[in-house]
Amino acid sequence: MYWSKLFIPTLRENPAEAEVVSHQLLLRAGYIRQLAAGVYNYLFLAQRSILKITAIVREEMDAIGAQEMLLPALNPAEVWQESGRWTIMGDNMFRLKDRFGRDMCLGMTHEEVMTSIARGELRSYKQMPQIWYQIQTKFRDEPRPKSGLLRVRQFIMKDSYSFDMGPEGLDVAYNKHRDAYCRIFERCGLQFVIVEADSGAMGGSKSNEFMVRSEAGEDFVVECKGCGYAANLEKAVGKPSAPLASDPEGDLAPEEFHTPGQKTIAEIAAFTGLPETSQMKSLVMAADGTLVLALVRGDHQLSETKFASAVGAVEVRPAHPEEIRQAFGADAGSLGPVGVSKIRVIADLALQGRKNMIAGANKNDYHLRNVTPGEDFKPEFFDLRQVVTGDACLQCGKPVEMYKTVEIGHIFKLGYKYSKSMGLHVTNEGGEEITPIMGSYGIGVERILSSAVELYADKDGMSLPPAIAPFFVVVTPVNIKAGPQMEMSQKIYQACKAAGLDALFDDRDERPGVKFKDADLIGAPWRVTVGKKLAQGKVEVVNRRTKQSTDVAIEDVVTFLKGQ
Repeated sequence: MYWSKLFIPTLRENPAEAEVVSHQLLLRAGYIRQLAAGVYNYLFLAQRSILKITAIVREEMDAIGAQEMLLPALNPAEVWQESGRWTIMGDNMFRLKDRFGRDMCLGMTHEEVMTSIARGELRSYKQMPQIWYQIQTKFRDEPRPKSGLLRVRQFIMKDSYSFDMGPEGLDVAYNKHRDAYCRIFERCGLQFVIVEADSGAMGGSKSNEFMVRSEAGEDFVVECKGCGYAANLEKAVGKPSAPLASDPEGDLAPEEFHTPGQKTIAEIAAFTGLPETSQMKSLVMAADGTLVLALVRGDHQLSETKFASAVGAVEVRPAHPEEIRQAFGADAGSLGPVGVSKIRVIADLALQGRKNMIAGANKNDYHLRNVTPGEDFKPEFFDLRQVVTGDACLQCGKPVEMYKTVEIGHIFKLGYKYSKSMGLHVTNEGGEEITPIMGSYGIGVERILSSAVELYADKDGMSLPPAIAPFFVVVTPVNIKAGPQMEMSQKIYQACKAAGLDALFDDRDERPGVKFKDADLIGAPWRVTVGKKLAQGKVEVVNRRTKQSTDVAIEDVVTFLKGQ
């Protein structure tokens, strides 16, 4: 293709609205343009990269026996109501009515639709197992879209679904997807980590996320370099550091003391001269509308995901101030577990075995000292806290670290959540009706592209992996008015095309510096520069990522590039 004939609207400066590197460069390189908040037009270069990514995904999904389908983005409410997710998805789901007033939605994912197909067509164990997939546009009414293609309202996803007769079959399908995902992301040139994750609204017994380390991400991963343990912050476990001060000795009774105007953990620590680790943090949460008092150590943070799992709730939120006053007779900042009898009390494991701690007195501007969990109140103990950098790994004891990541894939063992609620049944070899077990597996296509930009960008632009770059090589004559340079550039370009190399011929009447900058900006892995060395029978071949330049004989250019 000839650059002068293409629509590649590059920009010299970073757009003001773009904060993360991938957003800046995808705009500057002419890959995308915004249509609305969280909704983007994918221009020529972006589409070429996306098609290469989806081709890799298709090859690997087909290789595990998955069958590609294409399902409607517009879904009737009924199928989502059958699974119960019509309500659970809340405002994240785009909802609308058709001309007859029937409730409809734009699909965020397609468990329900796939299950409805299976329910209507699968009858016998002879038709099992099945793996069905699609690559399709999804919609999510994201309240705060940002970071370019990383947090959007419309996106492309590969989603697949497995149907098996029992847990052993699901294990096979799950492992097939895990291995296929590794091959997909490796072929796309990404550095990634597989972590334990929470299933959230998807449901199911087990899930893993595939994450790329990046400051542009919004997820946090906890990883142990010692043994390889890795988990999403929502799911991660670890042994907390020891309290900064020993608990007072003795069988002491709770004692009220005045703390005027002191509400936060930090303020109480400064007021008493005791560290935050000597306090209990009291957090009132609404779990499916019912108030629960959750306790963590003063220097720890509550994980809402772990809290929801502990109490078996679908929707959780911090209680409103008026709810707290009505239940406790005091405001947040003066709350504690002593004397609480009508509200469920749960405590983090880090409080188990502690004694004579400080907690709120359920009386404004007052606290209690000498509060001992298990004696002065009887909580249920769970792992409720968020792990922090420096905690000890439960598997090997070495310290863990925490860093930001971008999620590029997620696999779930759904179990029977959808097949049971939607009435999917098949007969087994004995003629008995059984409910198939399901799995769900997703990949964010644009997130692969954005993550590659984040991983390999430099001051000059993108440095995309060859497998997903819109072009593998840019052939650039230094002077288009020099007949021999243009003629040789044409020959090299045609030879690259004939050899199966995805080549772009930069035939624009621009200064060499402009051409070189644009080639670096759009992320083509290689540039062949045809200039003064042509008289010696050589051209300059430049590696985009390393900036290394190699003089190559004209007759060897294609062989050199094919060897990379």
